[in-house]
This record gives sequence, C-alpha cells and structure tokens, in this order.
Amino acid sequence: MSGAIVSAEPAVARTRVLRRLDALLQGVSRLLMIVCMLALAGAALVLSYSVFARHVLKLATDWQDEAAVFLLVGATFVSAAHVQHLRGHIGIEAVTTLLSPRVNRVRRWLVDIVTLAFCGFFAWKSWTLFWEAYVEGQTSSSTWGPPLSIPYGLMAFGMTLLTVQLLLQVAIGACEMGNPPGRDTPPASNASNRPGGHA
Repeated sequence: MSGAIVSAEPAVARTRVLRRLDALLQGVSRLLMIVCMLALAGAALVLSYSVFARHVLKLATDWQDEAAVFLLVGATFVSAAHVQHLRGHIGIEAVTTLLSPRVNRVRRWLVDIVTLAFCGFFAWKSWTLFWEAYVEGQTSSSTWGPPLSIPYGLMAFGMTLLTVQLLLQVAIGACEMGNPPGRDTPPASNASNRPGGHA
C-alpha cells in the first residue's frame, strides 16, 4: 500500500506544477480579456459611427466595417483560451449527467485531446496564413486596404494560446487519472467544478 502512495507522489507533484503553469496562463488570459472587452466596445462604437455617418451625415464609409471586423476577430480568438479554461464553450450535458465522475473525467480528457489536435492544426495554418500575408504584403480589397497580416496574426496568436491551454488541460487530466483514489487534487481546483465545466 505504501508503494502505491510513494509512486503517486511524482504524479501529484507534476499536477501541482502543471496547475501553476495553468494559473500563470490564466493571469495572461485575464489581462488579454480586458483588451478583448475594449476591442468589443471599440467595434460597437465604430459600427455605430458608421451607421450615423452613412445615414445622417451621408458620408462614405470605407474603413469602419473592416476595422470592426478586425476588432471582432481579435476579441473572438484572443479570448478563446480564457473561455476554454472556464470550459465555457457550448456543451451538451444530457450524457454527462448519466455518467459517473470517473467516466466523465475520462470523457472530458478524450474530448480535450481531440480538440487539442484540431486547434493545434488550426494554429499552425493560421501562422502560415499570417506569414504569407506578411511576406507578400497582402492587403484587403477595399479602398482602405489594411494589411491582412493583422487579422491573421490575431487569429494565429489566439489559436496558439488556446492550444497551449488545451495542452495543459490534457497534461493535467493525464496526471489526475494516474492518481489512485484519494490522491486527487482538491475538488475546488477540478475542471468539473468550474463554471460551465461540462467540456
């Protein structure tokens, strides 16, 4: 029995280290969430001005729509890691309520692995799109013509953060499944107890 406890110690220590890294990533994500909230407010102001300028002042608008889209793209992708940490993405709970906590933990871990594979591929493709747009000097087809490296860069950065978040969740899940009963981390830190923790 004592051998099992000793062998579990490295897994518990790894889990603690991974949770510290997760907390560090969350600190960065929270700061970025403030920027994302400002970007959403900025997009709302830009679109409101666009409507006012077109219909009241009868002015042509050439930059407002693209500026709002760039702000929305940045806010959406850069905030994705924070939302994943909270497991706030849309999920279906009909099956999860029927499963035991252990089976649910395995199911969540497998979903995280599949999601990690998809997001890792998406992040890689986003960086290739960014690099092509940057090197070739690609711009949008509007009269304003902003560089396309801006939205591609925001998308790549956000997807990379999301991939790192998922990688941490997969690693934490693997360590926790290796722990014997009674050696798990405290329930307050488990992903299943986060808001929307259904995966």
